[in-house]
Amino acid sequence: MESSKLLHAIIETAIDGIITIDNRGMIETLNPSALKIFGYQEEELIGRNISILMPEPDKSRHDGYIANYQNTGRKKIIGKGREVWGLRKDGTQFPFRLAVSEVQYQDRIVYTGFIHDLSKEKEAEEYLKKYTTKLEETVEERTKSLKQMLQKLEEAREEANKSLEKQIELSKIKSRFVSMASHEFRTPLSSMQLSVALIEKYLQISDNAQIMKHLYKVKNMIGSLNSILNDFLSLEKLDTGIITPHYELFDIVKFAEELTEEMQLISKEDQIIIYQHTGHENAMYLDPHLLRNCLINLISNAIKYSGEHTLIEFSTEINEEKYILTLKDNGLGIPKEDQPSLFQPFFRAHNTGNIPGTGLGLNIVLRYVNLMHGQIYFESEAGAGTKFILSFQKQINEH
Repeated sequence: MESSKLLHAIIETAIDGIITIDNRGMIETLNPSALKIFGYQEEELIGRNISILMPEPDKSRHDGYIANYQNTGRKKIIGKGREVWGLRKDGTQFPFRLAVSEVQYQDRIVYTGFIHDLSKEKEAEEYLKKYTTKLEETVEERTKSLKQMLQKLEEAREEANKSLEKQIELSKIKSRFVSMASHEFRTPLSSMQLSVALIEKYLQISDNAQIMKHLYKVKNMIGSLNSILNDFLSLEKLDTGIITPHYELFDIVKFAEELTEEMQLISKEDQIIIYQHTGHENAMYLDPHLLRNCLINLISNAIKYSGEHTLIEFSTEINEEKYILTLKDNGLGIPKEDQPSLFQPFFRAHNTGNIPGTGLGLNIVLRYVNLMHGQIYFESEAGAGTKFILSFQKQINEH
């Protein structure tokens, strides 16, 4: 008797739900926890089919499960704990772990179901899953943010290094400029000073030949100084970005002939500049001012680095695709080891000796050509002269 009371007390106070059904699936008993889990009063379930507590599809299949077990012995619902879904009175569904025992009671068989509500566990799992997902997203965002920050720091470091390198390079350029300017300005000024003193002397004895000779020297020195100042001014304008091409249609033959005539006046003794044009068209669509500066620089170099009694060949060509301008001399040529640095500012080939120059001209030519979206090439050999080629894509909108 005491054992029966103890067992009843255990069932009544058990946390898990306990339900017994007969072999037809009709509910016979429920403990308080089972009633609380499903939300029913006892009188609402006693005598009802257990399928009332099941959602579809188990609800429709339950009687078949019992009949199949009774006929074949194959278990569906009956067995050790497995997760299934229950249906509360209010229509909500919830997961629970079900263990079913087959009990021989007096002269019949009853089935006892032990129900462990998994709602809170599933809620905890879902919360943990969401929290984990959110944590992963947060970590991913922070990692992405950190990567972006590191990338910005790396970019800032690279920029700082570039700035430092640029400052070092500028310092070197300034140093070269001071050294070069000191030499290039001092030499012509000294020559001019000497020539003026000699002119004064020859004026006293009326030696016109000597006077003209030194006036010619003064004229050349002034031209040299003017060229140096023009190079510095062009470089400053290019560095500040205030030079932009202004395209216009012009007659290249007339343009080149006038330039050839002008440059012939400053050539050395018996230096001859020959010009020729190839193609049926004469009209070019470029910036004539920038092009003129490029050609003056190249022709001046050809005159300066070629000897007397030499030929300078200047040619222009317009074909179906390009404008091509070529300048060829028979002068010093450029040593092979100096050629990679030829367009660097303030660079001069080591075989130029005492020939005056800033080392800026070809850098300026390259930058002018780039502004007009062209290309510059050269072929040279020490002692065998140099050929420069300027190439520009023919403009389709020139008319």
